[in-house]
Amino acid sequence: MQWLEVLVLSLIQGLTEFLPISSSAHLLLVPVFTHWQDQGLAFDIALHFGSLLAVIVYFRRDLYQLFIAWCGSFRGRQSAESKLAWAIVLSTLPVGLVGILTKSFIEEHMRSGVYMAYSLIIFGLLLGWADWRYTRASKKAEPPVRNGEYQITNRQVVIIALSQVLALIPGTSRSGITMTAGLLTGLTREASAKFSFLLSIPVIALAALLQTVQLGEAQSEIVFLPMAVGTLLSALSAYACIHWFLGLIRKYGLQPFVWYRLLLGGYLLYLYY
Repeated sequence: MQWLEVLVLSLIQGLTEFLPISSSAHLLLVPVFTHWQDQGLAFDIALHFGSLLAVIVYFRRDLYQLFIAWCGSFRGRQSAESKLAWAIVLSTLPVGLVGILTKSFIEEHMRSGVYMAYSLIIFGLLLGWADWRYTRASKKAEPPVRNGEYQITNRQVVIIALSQVLALIPGTSRSGITMTAGLLTGLTREASAKFSFLLSIPVIALAALLQTVQLGEAQSEIVFLPMAVGTLLSALSAYACIHWFLGLIRKYGLQPFVWYRLLLGGYLLYLYY
C-alpha cells in the first residue's frame, strides 16, 4: 500500500464511522476517484480497531462505571448505570444475530451504489424529520420531558435495538438510524448520540472478531507497519470526530448531516444510474 492510501482510508474510516452519514458509502467512492486496489481484510480490521479504541478511550470513565454497575447487577444491586449497561448488551443481540444470518446475502446483493444512494436519502429524510420534531418540541412553552441515556426505558431500548438491525443495509448508517430511533422515542439529542456511540463498542468489536476469523481462514498476507499507522490515524480522527460531533449537535442539531446525506445520495444516483 502507498502511504497516501493509508492516510486517506484511515481518515475516511475515523471521520465517518460515528457520524450519521454512512462510512460504507464514503469508502465506495474511493475507487471512483482513484485506481487503488482493495486494501485487504487485515487493513480493514486495523481501521475498525482504531475506531473502537477511540470510542473506548473517549468514554472510558463512563465505561468503567457501567462495567462496575453491570457486575454489581448480578449480586442484585440495580442502578441507572447497570440498567444502561444491560441496555447496551441487549441492544446488540438483534443486530448480531441478523448480521450473521444475512451477511452473505447483503454482500452479494446489496452493496451497490444505487442501494446505498436510496438508503442515504430515505433514512436521511427520516433523521431530518426526527430532528425537526425534536427542535419544534424544544421551542414550545412546555416541551415534553425527554430522557437522558441513564433514564432510558425498556420501550426505548427495544425500538433502538430493532432499528440497529436496519444498519445492516449499506448506506443506512448505524449511528444515523440509532440516533433517529432515540429521538423518535423521547431521548434528548445528546443522549441519542451518546447511546449510539456506546452501542458501537460491542458492534464494532463483534464485526472485527468476525473479520479476524475470516482473515485466519483466508491466510492473507499481513503488512504490520501500514496497519499500525492506519490504526493510529483512524483512532485519532475518530476521537476528534466524536468530540466535535457532540459539540456541533448541541448548537446546530442534525440538519447539516441530513442535507449532506441527501447531496451524497443524489451524487451516487448520478454515478450509478
